[in-house]
Amino acid sequence: METGGGRFGVSETLGALNAALKKELGPPASVWFKESSARNLRTRDFLAPQAALRALFAGGPVPKGIIEDVISLKCPGVPPLQSCQQTPLGLTVQLQRPAAFQQVLNSIAEFTKPSQAASGQSIILNCTPLRGRRSLDMLSLSNLRAILVTDHLAEVLRIQGMNVHLVPAVPDEGIQKFLHQLRVDWPSELETAFIPEDVLALKQVLSQCPYATVPGLEPRQMRLADDVIYKVHLKNFLAQQSLEGYDPNLDVCLVTEEKLRVLAELRQMALHCAGTGPAGCCRVVHVVSCKGEFQQQQVDLLWRMLDLGPHTALQKHLVCGPVKVANSPSPVGAPQYFQLRRCQMYEASVMKYGDLVQDDSWTEIISVLTSAAIRFEMLSTAHQSQIILDLEDSSISTKGTKSGAFVMYNCARLATLFKTYQQAVEQGAYPAFPPASELNFSLLREEGEWLLLFNYILPFPETLSQSAQLPLSSKGIRITASTEAVCKFLIHLSMDFSSYYNRVHILGEPLPHLFSQMFARLQLMRGVRDVIHRALATLHLPPLSQI
Repeated sequence: METGGGRFGVSETLGALNAALKKELGPPASVWFKESSARNLRTRDFLAPQAALRALFAGGPVPKGIIEDVISLKCPGVPPLQSCQQTPLGLTVQLQRPAAFQQVLNSIAEFTKPSQAASGQSIILNCTPLRGRRSLDMLSLSNLRAILVTDHLAEVLRIQGMNVHLVPAVPDEGIQKFLHQLRVDWPSELETAFIPEDVLALKQVLSQCPYATVPGLEPRQMRLADDVIYKVHLKNFLAQQSLEGYDPNLDVCLVTEEKLRVLAELRQMALHCAGTGPAGCCRVVHVVSCKGEFQQQQVDLLWRMLDLGPHTALQKHLVCGPVKVANSPSPVGAPQYFQLRRCQMYEASVMKYGDLVQDDSWTEIISVLTSAAIRFEMLSTAHQSQIILDLEDSSISTKGTKSGAFVMYNCARLATLFKTYQQAVEQGAYPAFPPASELNFSLLREEGEWLLLFNYILPFPETLSQSAQLPLSSKGIRITASTEAVCKFLIHLSMDFSSYYNRVHILGEPLPHLFSQMFARLQLMRGVRDVIHRALATLHLPPLSQI
């Protein structure tokens, strides 16, 4: 294969390795996988397991010509290979690590730059727990989780180039202030003006709908609420349309003015969305808590039933599991949860830093730490799974390795590292940083250094892409998204960085023969820092320069 340029990628490398292994045996299959543990990375970077090779080559050895094809791979997105060997475990590949360090760390910006794969496409994210909230006290922990999932999903979609439209608008000042404290930027008014005539038009359509009846015109009917204007028989509609994935208990929907207003707003936004991007590219994703799923399915079917245009069939539901509190005698709302975590952050900071915490700069630090703690608690678990909070868990505020505070702490350690280096340069202890092209990356031999590059900097673009993937063309109405991917990535990166930082003295003695290794390590730390900063931005968390 011809040598090509482009950013190295794990998926490109796996694809090329699979193609080389299978080129004489039909379409490539997924045989290879990337190693990630420190133990395995001591001897190999990729492995094709022996069991898979036996199935592929009818129990015989891998032909020598195929091994030679693997070792000679040179194509876009694939780092240079050092070796390919047949071992008892299978076929192993190791990369030319100094060359990989050089090519990645000389172009760090390429690995923190979004792919813009969805440029120009449009999507509506309808965060249903925010609809109808007229008081902050009504906001539950499950509601908060759905809001943070929507906020993060919106950001990772935006950096992939997608036009994201958020609904509903939240005019309540108390809720807006609370969201601002959590660094959630939510619209207070709709992008499109609400038109009352749209509700009248919907009523007109309903009056001619065969599945709708007017309350009071049916015999022996139970008395309904005064605001019910139509009864719609969803079960009959479902049976005729053969729609899949809906709750089997859906039967009669009681349509109110408010429900029609919601529908009119969604319709108006869908029309606006279609007008801002390529025709037919708008999608609607309803982000719902599990308690609100049934009601949102009613709105979904009502929209489909009234056939309000091409976007009615493009709805999907992303369901967030419940959030419960361990050992709590009474319900805990979102505001109480926020206040508790903020108090814990403040108390932990006072215990560690004493009177320094009274400084004005610490108000912002504690605010960021609180937001980080809450976001990581709510987003580190797959959105469809249940979360059980331990509100007395001190590790949340004392840098436990799975907490947002721990990630922010390591972010601050990196800032301190570069600040210390710069101060030493100004004092004449160290020379100024040389151009990256002059660095000697063959001096990066510590196993933690390859771990940081191979497990985090190199695959970071794919982590961002993974978190933005929505299976919108899948069957049924439910979809899942990897909204936990970025938080888990940051937690694991922070753990491996912390282990390396505690073990390796990056800023060594100011001796000329040690400078080359120090500069190579500092460039690696730049890559780690930039990846952390980019990942934190998807969570709307600013990097901290001190803790």
